[in-house]
Amino acid sequence: MHVNEAIVGRQSIREFDTSRDVSNEVIENILGVAGRSPSGSNIQPWKVWVVRDEAKEKISNACYERHMSGDLGEREYNYYPVNWREPYINRRRATGWGLYGVLGIKKEDKEKMQLQHGRNYTFFDAPVGMFFTIDRDMELGSWIDCGMFIQSLMLAARAEGLETCSQAAFCNYYDTVMQLLGAPDDQMLICGMSIGYAAGESVVNTFRTEREPVSTYTTFLTKPNQV
Repeated sequence: MHVNEAIVGRQSIREFDTSRDVSNEVIENILGVAGRSPSGSNIQPWKVWVVRDEAKEKISNACYERHMSGDLGEREYNYYPVNWREPYINRRRATGWGLYGVLGIKKEDKEKMQLQHGRNYTFFDAPVGMFFTIDRDMELGSWIDCGMFIQSLMLAARAEGLETCSQAAFCNYYDTVMQLLGAPDDQMLICGMSIGYAAGESVVNTFRTEREPVSTYTTFLTKPNQV
């Protein structure tokens, strides 16, 4: 797969094929590729926790139960802006209502919204889950490094025919996740991820988010090369 195809074709998959497993060998290969991601002074600050079978089920059940009980949890860091404003709030709304629209969920149907959001905690039926953590004493630059690592992993997965969904939703219940992972106190949860084969003919997987044109976020300070 050409790198451009891997990037442009990537999307958040929210329904995985339950009949197809992913071997540890494939996961290790993907992680090895992602490990070549850049990091400042090559410190490679990322840590990865891979869960499947019983380990995955325990985390899934605990988080899902908290979610369905109405426990909103809390995060150790602000993933989203504290004060939403344009143009970001409209992009967020477009994504949320676009997803619910594909699924036929109306704005007033809070119960169905809760159930759909709860699918995060089932890893969308993916056979493998991942969690990414970082040492608490690392600074902002190392968080950027971890972001590049996670992106590389998602693209390397596509080269193996796999798809992913990165999930900040697990950060709502970071205390539960970290305890069940057996992670030491010096680690901080960045996000979770579902990985597997996309389910065929899935309605939810037909949803694709829009992207802004280059002109909206780029400033050329010199004239571009003339062809």
